[in-house]
Amino acid sequence: MAWALKLPLTDEVIESGLAQDFDASLSGIGQELGAGAYSMSDVLALPIFKQEESNLPPETENKILPFQYVLCAPTSPAIKLHDETLTYLNQGQSYEIRMLDNRKIGELPEITGKMVKSIIRVVFHDRRLQYTEHQQLEGWRWNRPGDRILDLDIPMSVGIVDPRANPTQLNTVEFLWDPSKRTSVFIQVHCISTEFTMRKHGGEKGVPFRIQIDTFKENENEEYTEHLHSASCQVKVFKPKGADRKQKTDREKMEKRAPQEKEKYQPSYETTILTECSPWPEITYVSNSPSPGFNSTHNSFPVAEGNGSPNHQPEPAVQVADNLLPTATPQDAQQWLHRNRFSPFCRLFTNFSGADLLKLTREDVIQICGPADGIRLFNALKGRLVRPRLTIYVCQESQQAREHQPKHENGDAAASTFFVYHAIYLEELTATELTEKLAQLFNISPRQINQIFKQGPTGIHVLVSDEMIQNFQDEVCFVLDTMKGN
Repeated sequence: MAWALKLPLTDEVIESGLAQDFDASLSGIGQELGAGAYSMSDVLALPIFKQEESNLPPETENKILPFQYVLCAPTSPAIKLHDETLTYLNQGQSYEIRMLDNRKIGELPEITGKMVKSIIRVVFHDRRLQYTEHQQLEGWRWNRPGDRILDLDIPMSVGIVDPRANPTQLNTVEFLWDPSKRTSVFIQVHCISTEFTMRKHGGEKGVPFRIQIDTFKENENEEYTEHLHSASCQVKVFKPKGADRKQKTDREKMEKRAPQEKEKYQPSYETTILTECSPWPEITYVSNSPSPGFNSTHNSFPVAEGNGSPNHQPEPAVQVADNLLPTATPQDAQQWLHRNRFSPFCRLFTNFSGADLLKLTREDVIQICGPADGIRLFNALKGRLVRPRLTIYVCQESQQAREHQPKHENGDAAASTFFVYHAIYLEELTATELTEKLAQLFNISPRQINQIFKQGPTGIHVLVSDEMIQNFQDEVCFVLDTMKGN
């Protein structure tokens, strides 16, 4: 077969010395412990864990802060005066945090009409757990594969843009918001306080956590690195409905106390106001680069909610081949499942290595995961790519060679001549698509190809149409020749 192409004739760095005194990775869940690169006395004096030891300047106590964060959950009535408030939360329940703008008129004019970035973390309050938090996190991750410590409830949140949840930082979420508009973010905490107690014989008190919010504005390079405000509060997380029972128990205990004793305790407030604290001593969290692996079930997608800005949409992720290898360990297999949006099945395959998963048949996977997810998982395991609808092979041959070398019907020349063919993959099966693919192959503009003909019986030229292409046999060979248009 031969084709004839008819061608036309024409041709700020974190403030204070906190990060310098000790390894910042000690202080965030998900960061590896430093190897002795910190001072114990400095760690014991951390203001972010002990509110009464805050090293904030005295003049900040009475000043009006630019922002205020309000957690919509009641405080415990069993907290003594001058102690930090304590709030009980239910595991997995969505709690609203109201992001309020407290600026005076003319204060911080550089953020007026612009977005700011807030990072929410759940971290340990107890100093004892700060030293071993990397081991604590790894143990929790192993027992709860595919789960996160902190999540955003995207559908219920209002006014947040470009929410992100890095799969390597299970306790951190971040988002953009406009202080001039109503903004409420709903969070879910999935770990409970008793999961980190040393002895688990029943009845142990759970360890307290801290919820901290750090807010940043853009610098000259449009990166959110300039710190504006930080605040935190102390919480304990219980199994579902456990926080309500604990709140009721504390209230009943206070009612039984004498009036003189009640005066020593704080009243229970309907909401929890996060109090100012030092910014989180971490350097990597101010990076404005996209977080990896944001296609898990919990993770990042743009939210408009009426207040979204089209200027802050995340860039589309580049698809990279991610094939599971037979040598993958069970932990590597868990990470692969998480990256490829199979988190709900991580627990089912907890002890499966890469070889174990690859041995599963199509029927096995469908039976375990159901038809839809089973087929998707099977194709992902086998690394299957979508085959094109039609594949053809083309070769460009000079007119002189065509005259002196006889060819077979399928476009093959005599055995003494060597020709190089190129593969063209078609999906739409249209003449327009074929024109574009040929132009791309020979590095010319599609406009330079006026028409494509196929040589028919007795050497006639038949115009190639969509219907003709749809009737091509798969993997058929063609020889191309060019003609100048009249």
